[in-house]
Amino acid sequence: MAVQINPSILSADFARLADEAKAVEGADWLHVDVMDNHFVPNLTLGVPVVESLARATDTPLDCHLMIEAPDRWAPQYVEAGASSVTFHVEAAAAPVRLAREIRAKGARASMALKPATPIEPYEDLLPELDMVLIMTVEPGFGGQAFLDIMLPKIRRTRELITKRGLELWLQVDGGVSASTIERCADAGADVLVAGSAVYGASDPAEAVRALRTQAEAATAKASWACDHGTKGT
Repeated sequence: MAVQINPSILSADFARLADEAKAVEGADWLHVDVMDNHFVPNLTLGVPVVESLARATDTPLDCHLMIEAPDRWAPQYVEAGASSVTFHVEAAAAPVRLAREIRAKGARASMALKPATPIEPYEDLLPELDMVLIMTVEPGFGGQAFLDIMLPKIRRTRELITKRGLELWLQVDGGVSASTIERCADAGADVLVAGSAVYGASDPAEAVRALRTQAEAATAKASWACDHGTKGT
């Protein structure tokens, strides 16, 4: 599949979210970080803001729920207008049931893993998902440095996806920038979340285009993309 770039509004101006959404026209998704100050030590936004943002932009919303009890709350984000909802497997009581409920309500279902959470115990869950998110920083705050030690985990996740023959997106989130995005793409990521690298730029839309160009070039040379039949496309 094609590379996708998802600007994270965690790095945007929360007082101007509608304008900030328009500033990245051309992005594939808007990545919306929802934090509850329990699962992670930060508090951001909730369902009402997602509802408002969904009305303000045509770019689909990719909601990343860093919250406790996602089994209870995740379906409400679909109803609020999210086109993709990501729950943390560490917080979900019944991840398969939750993924199926998200899908049944019409959104893509995604499972996120913290840096210390291995992917291998969840291999059997992969067919129930549309995307897997590998966190490349500890969740909770934007602007953190990319954790290079996550690259092998990205590779192992891509290998599991390929082994299973799944059309599953592989997203990375945390410290993605011009200096790290090529390593992420080479390792197997095809959906890349970038916060400060986009919203910290003088022209956010141009930053999205530049990151996409870098990721596409790295993907075209990556061994996993060749195996997946996408090399050179």
